[in-house]
Amino acid sequence: MEVVLSMAIGVLGSAGVWLILRPRTFQVLIGLALLSYAVNLFIFSVGSLTLDQEPIVRVGALPTLDNYSDPLPQSLVLTAIVIGFATTALFLVVLMALRGLSGSDHVDGEEERP
Repeated sequence: MEVVLSMAIGVLGSAGVWLILRPRTFQVLIGLALLSYAVNLFIFSVGSLTLDQEPIVRVGALPTLDNYSDPLPQSLVLTAIVIGFATTALFLVVLMALRGLSGSDHVDGEEERP
């Protein structure tokens, strides 16, 4: 489970960085979204990774450190998802206004030369 999650985080992070370095603004937007998903998965994995168990405390067990999953990373990821969605929507509106005003969606404002 840890290997699959770490590979997913690595793929999302590397694809996000690659897209951030692209010249078009929409690709930068998608790269930022992928990078935020990678960071959210990393923060979520800090809590604990268990399969087929209750998310916080097992039924009938006293809450000890052995059978307790920390809810703080879960709340941080939930907050980050909401903030990420709002900033992505704002960036998309600014991107559409910029394309309408300038007629181009390049990050540096210059068109590609063939």
